[in-house]
Amino acid sequence: MTIERLLAMDVGNTHTVLGVFEGERLIASWRLHTSPDRTTDELTAWVSQLFTLAGIETSSVRAVIIACVVPPSLPALASLSEKLFNTAPLVVGPGVKTGVPIKYDDPREVGADRVVNAAGALARHKPPLIIVDFGTAITIDAVNAAGEYVGGAIAPGVRLGLAALFQRAAKLPKVDFSRPPAVIGTNTVHSMQSGAYFGYAALVDGVVERMKRELGGAAAVIATGGEARLVAEASKLIEEVDENLTLEGLRIIYGRNRK
Repeated sequence: MTIERLLAMDVGNTHTVLGVFEGERLIASWRLHTSPDRTTDELTAWVSQLFTLAGIETSSVRAVIIACVVPPSLPALASLSEKLFNTAPLVVGPGVKTGVPIKYDDPREVGADRVVNAAGALARHKPPLIIVDFGTAITIDAVNAAGEYVGGAIAPGVRLGLAALFQRAAKLPKVDFSRPPAVIGTNTVHSMQSGAYFGYAALVDGVVERMKRELGGAAAVIATGGEARLVAEASKLIEEVDENLTLEGLRIIYGRNRK
């Protein structure tokens, strides 16, 4: 019996996450650096090797769905889909059924990843919902009790903030993002880590608390993205961390558009 699989691709500003689904089950996933300069041939070589190492035949993938916030990357990825998997990808955008009504002033301004996250969260949780995505930027998005995406907040991401400190403050070193021994840092590295770690946890909690009030007081809070699990340890309001939320949202959206 032929196994039919779906490849989901979430293309962010810093990382591209790929996931292979067999039905509803995620059987493999990878995280790559996003590089708009990569050619179709380079991407084909990379992805082919990843599939080989995971023991997955590329011929088993019968459909591809892409959410992309880096437009220059899209042509090579679409070409990859046709060359390696012999199928044109479904690209999340206008005209694609997401199951999430958009109540933004201009729906075209909402990043595909934010809509996909909302679709994934709504499949598992009863609204209202608040979704925190830790990427190059931190997005905090709100879904009202009717299941409508109503907007959100955008802040510089954790690593972007630390990089700005290193680049613009002459005497501050480059440091890794991690939890320091205490809030009161006793050296420069721990002081910078404290400001980033506890500062971003407080930023998220502060915005989420205000969003909850605007949504009527009660809302489940789900986090995803690279630093989600670490920041959630210091957050008072993040209730669940789901690293695969965006991939799951892509799977759900593909199902709603499957012919």
